[in-house]
Amino acid sequence: MQTLRDLLDAAAAGVFPPADGGTTVLPQPSPRDAGVLSFTAHSVVFTDEDPQWVRAALRGTDCDPLAAPLHPRFLTALLDRTGRRAETVDAVLVAGPLPGEPVPALREIEDAGHPRIRYARERRDAVRAWTADGGVLVLGRGVAGRLEVSVEVDSDARHRGLGRLLAAAARQLVSEPLWAQVAPGNARSLRAFQAAGYRVVGAELLLQRKMPVCPSE
Repeated sequence: MQTLRDLLDAAAAGVFPPADGGTTVLPQPSPRDAGVLSFTAHSVVFTDEDPQWVRAALRGTDCDPLAAPLHPRFLTALLDRTGRRAETVDAVLVAGPLPGEPVPALREIEDAGHPRIRYARERRDAVRAWTADGGVLVLGRGVAGRLEVSVEVDSDARHRGLGRLLAAAARQLVSEPLWAQVAPGNARSLRAFQAAGYRVVGAELLLQRKMPVCPSE
């Protein structure tokens, strides 16, 4: 049976599910990772919930079947069913590795207190982080073990192309496809990643396990 990682590896190579208006339901690749991934005219719901329930909930959205997997009504039902939480639907981008040395001077750090690094460690494994003058670059293993990147530019260092340089530098630190998730409304970040050679392949909403509010939970 095809796994989510198989599907992601194929998409990174430019091979996508058929644009047939269908929805594939796959098991979660790990207890952490559940969600919805939407390509052109085909979506993937990865959850350990009953596939029959998923398909019934999709039919109950009362909308175009193409839109159903990311429709608020279905996503609310899925969140209620799983007891998880979510943040935003992201654009999903991917790029291959690049040769050469990063243009901005990078220094690897282990600053667990930095908000961007702390955020990554809550959602990814094997997180590594680098700083440049005015920015932070973070890599880690995310959904189905794919290698994910995020960057953050200090407010006083914006409008200088540093986001693009960091996104490109990340490609020079790896030897496999590199994935990025960007909120569609963050047009500045989208432009930076696209300028660094990343291409949009779909949209995604991840269902996150609820964090306990106290140690006893």
